[in-house]
This record gives sequence, C-alpha cells and structure tokens, in this order.
Amino acid sequence: MKLYFETSNFPWSPERYHYAAEQIMLTLFPGEKPEYPEEPLPKSLAGEDNAAVFTLRRGKKLTNISVLLFRPQGYYNGVSRFPSPELDRPPEEVYHTVQHALKLAFYKAGTALLGCEPPWGALTGVRPVKLPTRSLLEGASPKQAQKTLEKEYHVSPDRAGLAVDCAKASVAARQSLSPGEVSLYIGIPFCPTRCAYCSFVSAGVGKTLNLVEPYVEGLLREVEASGRVLGEAGLRVRSFYMGGGTPTTLSADQLDRLLSKCEACLPMEHCTELTVEAGRPDTITREKLETLAQHGVGRISINPQSLEGPVLEAIGRCHTPQDIRTAYALARETGFSCINMDLIAGLPQDSFAGFCRSLEGVLDMAPENITVHTLALKKGSSLMEQGGALPAGEEVVKMLDVSRSMLTTQGYIPYYLYRQKYMSGSLENVGWAMPGTESLYNIVMMEELHTVISLGAGGVTKLIDPQSGRILRLTNPKYPQDYLSALDRVLEQKREIQRF
Repeated sequence: MKLYFETSNFPWSPERYHYAAEQIMLTLFPGEKPEYPEEPLPKSLAGEDNAAVFTLRRGKKLTNISVLLFRPQGYYNGVSRFPSPELDRPPEEVYHTVQHALKLAFYKAGTALLGCEPPWGALTGVRPVKLPTRSLLEGASPKQAQKTLEKEYHVSPDRAGLAVDCAKASVAARQSLSPGEVSLYIGIPFCPTRCAYCSFVSAGVGKTLNLVEPYVEGLLREVEASGRVLGEAGLRVRSFYMGGGTPTTLSADQLDRLLSKCEACLPMEHCTELTVEAGRPDTITREKLETLAQHGVGRISINPQSLEGPVLEAIGRCHTPQDIRTAYALARETGFSCINMDLIAGLPQDSFAGFCRSLEGVLDMAPENITVHTLALKKGSSLMEQGGALPAGEEVVKMLDVSRSMLTTQGYIPYYLYRQKYMSGSLENVGWAMPGTESLYNIVMMEELHTVISLGAGGVTKLIDPQSGRILRLTNPKYPQDYLSALDRVLEQKREIQRF
C-alpha cells in the first residue's frame, strides 16, 4: 500500500508517524507492505486502488487529521479531530496526540470500507492492558476504564472487559512488589524436536546434543556473575522462571546442578514463586520432577497445545494425547499443586470441534492455570516458510470466544494478556488462573512492572525504573554457540545492572 503524507503541516517529520500508520494498516489489511513513494503527492489519484493520503489541517479551534483511503472496493475519507491548542504543548505530547489522531482517522476510513471492525479496534501494540491499568491507577473505576477502551479505541466490549480484568491483576501485582525486587529468567534453548509454529531460539536436541553440557556450564558461570552483581546492587529475586525451549530437555543431574547454583549464588531468600516449563511430555520423567520439587519449584507447565492426534502430528510433536495425560498424572503424584497447560487456537489440521475437545480434555485434568494462545505466523517458523492448511480467521474467533465462556464458567479468571504480530484474526493470548494461583512472573514480565534479569542464549534483560518508566535492554547472543563464544562479554555486561 502506498502511504502519502502531505508534509507541510505535520509537527515532526512525517517519518516519525510511519510506524503508527503501518500498525493500523497491518491490523486492517494483513499482508500489505508499506510503500513510501519518492515522488510528490500527485494532484489526482484517479485510478489508484491501494493508497492512503494523510493530511493535517489546523483551524482556530480544532485540528483535523484526515486519511483518504483508496482500495479496490472504493475510497473513503476518515477524519479525527482534537483541540488546536494541543499542538502548542511540549513536543513529545504533541507527537502522541497527532499519532493517536492519525491512527483513528486511518481506522475510520479502513473500517468504513471493510464494513466491519476488528475485536481490538484501533488499539495496536502487544500490551493492551497498559491503558486500563493506567486508568485504574489514576482513580478510574473498572467500568470507566472499560468505557474508555470502547469509546476512544473502538475495542469490542468482550475484549475491553478482558483487558480490564487483567489490569486489575496488574494493579494487585504492582502493589505486592517492594523496592529492590527483580525477577529472573533462565532460558534453555533446546527441545526434543522443533514445533512447526515455533520461531523461538531453540534447537532440536538430537542435532545439538554436544552443545547441551557446555551450555549448562556457561549458564553456571552467568548465574555466578549475576549473583555477585545483584548482591552488590542490593537487589533480591522475587520470582524465578526457567523457560525455553524446554528446560526438561536437560537431564535430572543438569537440572540439579543448575538449580543448586542458583540457590548458592542468587539472592533468592525472598523468592515467592519458582516456575519451570516442563512443557513437552516427552521430556518429563519422575526423576526430573522430583529434582524440581526438591529445589522448591512450585509451578510447572505441561503444554499440550492440542489434544488432537492429527494436530500434534501436523505441528511436529513426537508424542500422543495420552502421553500428555500420563505426564500430568505423574506431576500430581510427585506433589505439584500448581500446573499450567497451554492450548493454541488456529493450529494446522485443527477445527472448532477439535479445539473444543482439547479444551474439554484440559479442563477435565483441572490444572490451576490455562493459557490460551492464538496462532501467530512467525518469521523463522517452518509453518511460515512452508505454509499449511490453517483454520479460517472466523473459526479462530469462535475458538477464542468458546474458551472465554468455558473457562469463566469453570471459575478461571483472566490475569495476563498480550498480542503479537501476524496473529490469526488480530486476536490475543490470555493467561487464565484459578483465583490465588496467578503467576506473578507472567504479570511483571508482560506489564513491565519491574526489572527482569534474563540469563542464557537469546535472553533480553529489561532494566526498568518504575518511577520514570525508563527501560534499558541488555541482549545476549541468540544462538547457543554464539552465546558460548561471547560468554566473557555477556558476563561483563552484567555490570550494567549495578550501574543502572
């Protein structure tokens, strides 16, 4: 799609607004790619069927931003207005005002032509809960926060209600945190096989077996270095999360050594939550579960994604639905009282009926947490590269809607929520929990409530100043071999935590 900006009246350069325009374009017209023609805006766009023209006109009282959108089905002019004195405010405030108005004008033009509105309306970005959280912290009631989403951003009532419910959990989590607390993530980038939808930094362990032990040894060194820096900075670990990949790809001995090193080196005396993703049932053994339990791990994930055999086969899983049930029963026998299970709506070979059977099967097992993801076609995944028969967007919407109904009926509450690019139906991922079993780590990580220290390949540490909102990101190399090669630099970078 060609995107033209009439440049003369826009505060800041038009390039500053390109990202905002692209976000709405991708929301309404998935698959389109932005083009910014070098030639000036032509006097006539007669015959154009894939372009948008952005114009700003300041009047004495009101400023109009209009978007003239041309598509094969016709053209429409969307307009958004705000008081002109807002253009005289500090530059960053002006930018946000103009950006929001531009998005709404583009949204109005696009939805008028399409004849429908997406469930999240004009709300873009991965963290839709931040807006209602801010409203609640400023004294708004949940009903007022929901109305703001519906009226100002055109979010559907169902999705606005979801976001507000998660905002309540975010506010409660924020109030439970104390100064000097951080969360800690350890990444294990190995899996038995690579799932078709996966774009994470993970490798099939069969091909990289020789890297696993050196990787563990490297992690032990990073744990030591992190512990020294956290201690010197007077910081304490409040929540601990080991993810991947699949951490239980490691042997029981490797898990024991890694968790023992964490206990010995990290300030974990006040840690209230330890989570390990057991994830794949084909990596779960009694010995590994007992090792986790001995180290105080209280929350694990056993993630089926589906309980339909053909779907598991289509995504490259080497286990059966019964293997999932067996692993779950073993975890209960071993004493785990908080288990999360993931499902994905929109997987290849799945259907609405099949998704319902999977959800009913998971509910029969009664885990404390259930996370319902929407399939996102991610760059680097074999599903993105090779394609495959996927359920239609309308069917995925039905899957999400029935999951919300069934989970609510069973007593689960939504507590964290996020969105991703290229997500089927422009929908969402939602974490559901029985009251009192919400994962603090998931909330603080997604809502950026405090610093999260990340260890291992692909780890992204987010140093967060809650007062100013300042965020500094420290990235580790993505792949295990690169991580090991650059380990000395990774360890030295940990000093940035103390400086921050």
